[in-house]
Amino acid sequence: MKQSLQLKISQSLTMTPQLQQAIKLLQLSSLELEAEIQEVLESNPLLEVESPQEQSESFEKESLQDSNHSNADAETSNSIAQEDQETSDAIKNDKIESEMVADTQWEDWGYGGQSNPSRTDDSNYEYQGETSESLRDQLLWQINMTALSDTDRTIAMILIDSIDDSGFMKADLEDVAVMLNNSDDVTQDEPDESQIGVEEIEAVLHLIQSFEPAGIAARNLQECLLIQLKRLKEEHEYLPLAQKLVSTQFEYLANRNYRQILKNLSINEQKLKHAVELVQNLDPRPGNQLNQNNAQYIKPDVYVKKDKHGQWLVELNSDGAPKLAINKDYASLIKRADNSSDNQFLKNNLQDAKWFIKSLQSRNDTLLKVATSIVEKQNAFLDYGEEAMKPLILHDIAEEVEMHESTISRVTTQKFLHTPKGIFELKYFFSSHVSTDSGGECSSTAIRAVIKKLVAAENQVKPLSDSKIAILLKDQGIKVARRTVAKYRESLAIPPSNERKTLM
Repeated sequence: MKQSLQLKISQSLTMTPQLQQAIKLLQLSSLELEAEIQEVLESNPLLEVESPQEQSESFEKESLQDSNHSNADAETSNSIAQEDQETSDAIKNDKIESEMVADTQWEDWGYGGQSNPSRTDDSNYEYQGETSESLRDQLLWQINMTALSDTDRTIAMILIDSIDDSGFMKADLEDVAVMLNNSDDVTQDEPDESQIGVEEIEAVLHLIQSFEPAGIAARNLQECLLIQLKRLKEEHEYLPLAQKLVSTQFEYLANRNYRQILKNLSINEQKLKHAVELVQNLDPRPGNQLNQNNAQYIKPDVYVKKDKHGQWLVELNSDGAPKLAINKDYASLIKRADNSSDNQFLKNNLQDAKWFIKSLQSRNDTLLKVATSIVEKQNAFLDYGEEAMKPLILHDIAEEVEMHESTISRVTTQKFLHTPKGIFELKYFFSSHVSTDSGGECSSTAIRAVIKKLVAAENQVKPLSDSKIAILLKDQGIKVARRTVAKYRESLAIPPSNERKTLM
């Protein structure tokens, strides 16, 4: 084969560091964005948080520009010209931009999320530490307040470590006995006693079961409920019947087979109803009283509210991120013809700072544009609720704002919209559709809302089955199969009809 030299022309897409940074900021939640901004502020001396006075001056200038210019292009040009003049004065007429070829379209240095000028500095507050107490901490405290032998204390420690977050004992007592008898760490009170029996371990377990919260360390739900019933006052009229229900009729009770219970116990429905209510008031997961997850606070990225004309207005959360600007003191130290390491360090950080501010501006503009488009398409939801939700997919928004669907997906992930009806993730407003008899479409979110409404209004003595709900939806013109109803019902955490049934 003869060797030859050929030239080919091809195109390829390369992601620049600036584009990578913009994409990264775009998919961050508001809390993650705050952490990212703080990290950049600490690493880049050319970036600073704009002071309240500068923010006020900037706001006045923007208001003046809005009144003098009618289109966005004129406003941007005027803002850039003003900032060019201020920057040139600050750096004593040194033309920094001439050495930054890649940054010739970048003079809007003072943009970021608008912060609240009235916010106070809380940097002087000291962290006081966590005050929450776990279930294990509570049980260990009660063990320490109890007089126990060394062996019983060791058994108690092992049993406490075997309790799950819901408060149930997961260890087998025989396995605990084998583990203890094979351990050299157990201190025996009596030298003659070489083995620890299951009876001794069970005695310690009963001791733990007497601790708070009631029902703790039970080996199953039935035992958990019986422990709690024993704590109730004996003068309760239906307590004996409730104990008998849990101890002898538990399987029928769990399956809500009340007819069989009435037959087995030979009682009337009124007595059974009161006994069942007593059992239902017990806590099936006593450990959750202490093992509650820490509250996760959501900071909305966008607010929507009605103006005086009844139109929905969309605006970014002004407290979402601090407003950033270039540090003029450091910028003034940059010398045009100086190639020293210190001067080059300042130049590089100035370039990074301007890129970061521009990426923030791009993120906020994109977020506002997408949120506005979603609100325009889901006005009916804001006016009338979930039942008026319209079908919506990513392609619909991407086509309207002229962006790729992957960009819309990034914008709507972990971004929250504050509405008069509550706070919703932007992804909540996207849903598939189901055809209707009239030839239109109904969103899955609206169907879930209708199912929830039907279940809430049902006769609890004869609850609606999935098939019956499908028939009722068909009467409203919505074609939904029974299995689809079951899927939507499960997504709403609504139990099946046999579990929703009550006596009266």
